[in-house]
Amino acid sequence: MFTPRLFVAAAFALAISQIVSSQAAKPVPKPAAQLDFQLAGAPLTADVSNARTATMLREVKPQQIKASIAKLVDFYNRSTISSTETDLKPGTGVLAAADWVKAELDSYSKACGGCLEVSFDESIEQPGPGNTRFAKSTPLKSVIAILRGADPAAAKRMVLVAGHYDSRSSDVMDTHSFAPGANDDASGAALTLEAARVMSKYRFPATIVFAVLTSEEQGLNGARHLAERAHKEGWQLEAVLNNDIVGGDTTPGDKLQSKLRVRVFSQGLDASLPADQIRQIISIGAENDTPSRQLARQILAVGRTYMPQAIDPVMELRLDRFLRGGDHSAFSRVGFAAVRMSDWRENYDHQHANVRTENGKEYGDLLKFVDPEFAARVTRLNIATLATLASSPGTPQHVRVDTSNLDNDTLLRWDPPTNFNQPVRYQIVWRETAANDWQFSADAAKYPGPSENSARMPISKDNVFFGICACTAQGACSQAVAPVPARD
Repeated sequence: MFTPRLFVAAAFALAISQIVSSQAAKPVPKPAAQLDFQLAGAPLTADVSNARTATMLREVKPQQIKASIAKLVDFYNRSTISSTETDLKPGTGVLAAADWVKAELDSYSKACGGCLEVSFDESIEQPGPGNTRFAKSTPLKSVIAILRGADPAAAKRMVLVAGHYDSRSSDVMDTHSFAPGANDDASGAALTLEAARVMSKYRFPATIVFAVLTSEEQGLNGARHLAERAHKEGWQLEAVLNNDIVGGDTTPGDKLQSKLRVRVFSQGLDASLPADQIRQIISIGAENDTPSRQLARQILAVGRTYMPQAIDPVMELRLDRFLRGGDHSAFSRVGFAAVRMSDWRENYDHQHANVRTENGKEYGDLLKFVDPEFAARVTRLNIATLATLASSPGTPQHVRVDTSNLDNDTLLRWDPPTNFNQPVRYQIVWRETAANDWQFSADAAKYPGPSENSARMPISKDNVFFGICACTAQGACSQAVAPVPARD
């Protein structure tokens, strides 16, 4: 039975709910908060561009990139395991392609008076339980060209750009069907060649390596061999830029492809690290501040500086795409900072597919689906990144945040970069813990700490992530290095 008392109670509840609803609908005014991380330094802006680097970017030729892709397509099938075949048409196959790539790099070296050290990086792959994509003992030939640094000390530092020249059809063991591999990955190989052609005309303090790799499709074998060689020989390799599928797939009717975006994949937490190091990284939330992620952020910074309207590098917080892999992971595995650049949107009808037409749809990785203008923009982004890093002092060492006291300041300390003898300016960057890219920056000299190579920031270390960059007087900066907790 519905009594008057219940009626009054219901009416009262309804009135209260209406009041609450009315109040909830009104936005609660927020006070003009003075947030410490916004008051120090300044919002991040584009760096000052370098005139010489800008000149290099203008020298990139889309038609040259297209010609290189077309030449690689002409080798018909660049399957790594075609190196063991004896019945291929003369001038086709992976070894013929390797010889052409080396000849191209040799010609660039000749034009610059022998400035490039061009060679094959050779190895042999054997079939076995972990190598099922090899039916017999198979020779591999990657091609590398080294532009030694002009500064005797800085030349020990190295940055590397790469793409792979091998291709495949639907069947990865097929060595005879037409496998043009125009986008995957003649585009990355052509980018690397164009970067070598342009940059070999100039000199940089640090060393630049141009690597046209083989056997990516068989299991990243060429990259693995070079990465392990670099690790064994003690290369001071600070950055690896891998370019795989950067031809800007142009499929008729595809309205979702973006010719203004390029994805930048990078590894986060490395599961192979010692357990105590992994625990520390997790405890401070630094899974997103690995060297590879810092390299990706530097690419974003270079894009803002040199190509703000031409291309937007997008940081992807994973090592690679689902079900796929790339050569950069071979370098990440041995501890080098490495990223992969790739088209915004892939068309899988134009990858790893036999060339054919079915029901009016074209399959196969053909030159006609490649956009040389897009590939040229990605090439310029690579060149600008390489030039910036090779001209920078290198990364600061042993960067740490003092955790001796509970306070709302942040004391940062670091050691200078190795192998650099010129004056160094340090830039401090930071971002909120929920942000992906750097948001603010400051000249470390404006926030002096208690000793040389230190800074005391009036910002709570608990609310932001910090990084330290080393810069030349001319403004060429390294990628940032995240601090680790220490009690100095």
